[in-house]
Amino acid sequence: MLAIRLQRLGRKGYPVYRLAVQESQRHPSSGRVVAYVGSYNPHTKEANIQVEEAQKFLSNGAQPTPRVAKLLQNNGVTLPSWVKQPSADKQKTVKNSEKLRKNQAAPAEA
Repeated sequence: MLAIRLQRLGRKGYPVYRLAVQESQRHPSSGRVVAYVGSYNPHTKEANIQVEEAQKFLSNGAQPTPRVAKLLQNNGVTLPSWVKQPSADKQKTVKNSEKLRKNQAAPAEA
């Protein structure tokens, strides 16, 4: 099975990503890349995606990662119904919220 995932490039502290189509069972850094379908710069939020190529791999069963699915959807690629959509209402849970300073009672002034 193929996966469309982000492949990290760029210098230290300034990552730039390529959208790579790879075998899903391989590690992202060592797996053989079938094709590159675009690039993404998270600093400028610029995504260059070859829409026809991405659409071809999606129609043949390539599963995108949640971040790639969001990038593809924002750039006009129609995703098949079986693609898992990332949830928009994702909330971060806080461990031990009672220990936070804002949740503790104010100390009495002497």
